[in-house]
Amino acid sequence: MVPDEDGENLGETLAPGAETRIQLCGRLVAKLEGRRIEELLPGRQGRLLFAYLAAQRRHAVTRSQLTNALWPNNPPPAADAALSALLTKLRGVLGTHAVVGKQELRLVLPADAWIDLEAALEGLHRAESAVSRQDWTAAWGPARVALHIAMRPFLPGYDAPWVDATREQIEDVLLRAHECVAVTGLALRRSELASAARSARALMKLAPYRESGYRFMMEILSLQGNVAEALLIYERLRRLLSDELGVSPSPATLAVHKRLLQGDTARRGA
Repeated sequence: MVPDEDGENLGETLAPGAETRIQLCGRLVAKLEGRRIEELLPGRQGRLLFAYLAAQRRHAVTRSQLTNALWPNNPPPAADAALSALLTKLRGVLGTHAVVGKQELRLVLPADAWIDLEAALEGLHRAESAVSRQDWTAAWGPARVALHIAMRPFLPGYDAPWVDATREQIEDVLLRAHECVAVTGLALRRSELASAARSARALMKLAPYRESGYRFMMEILSLQGNVAEALLIYERLRRLLSDELGVSPSPATLAVHKRLLQGDTARRGA
């Protein structure tokens, strides 16, 4: 897991003490009822099969979906037999009760099972809901959970359409989590302003045409008394949008710029 500045594993905080934990973002890690099993999975395809079933565990998947997930471009001549062999080996590692069904299959895990992909989505939902209520304290922890999970790549080293689609989903979670951290840090101020600044800079780098990062950075610099630097951030965005897209900044960004010119450093929403 990725620790925060104080060493706490934020990615674990939505399910403290769970004995079944699966990490799909970053290095594949799987602990089933307290037993580490990732090294026992049946080879590369077996790990991919396990990851797909874990990512889709909320609903059953067909054998055809599993075949496409494992061999999207060049399925073996006896793909169904190859899939059956993999499932048998996987059940040998997980237990026959863990993968149920024949034509439609589902991974069954204990009730307290924790999967990082699910935790990131849940954390983002909780954070955005709290932000919409301006409940900054409630938003802070879940936003950081989503952020630290989404900073790791999904199943690095694997290529498949479903893997690419999930990576796009995680990239979206990352950007939105950065926005939650930035807006919450701005509202809480004090020591959290540094985290807000890191997320604002990350947004500017990861999504240079997404204006929120620039607005957050303008607000942060203004609060720190660096209004001239905040205005330079605006000018950087204005030139980028003009040169590359032939458009002007959005009304929300123009409003922040106007406040800076008027000397108003009180934040009123980025």
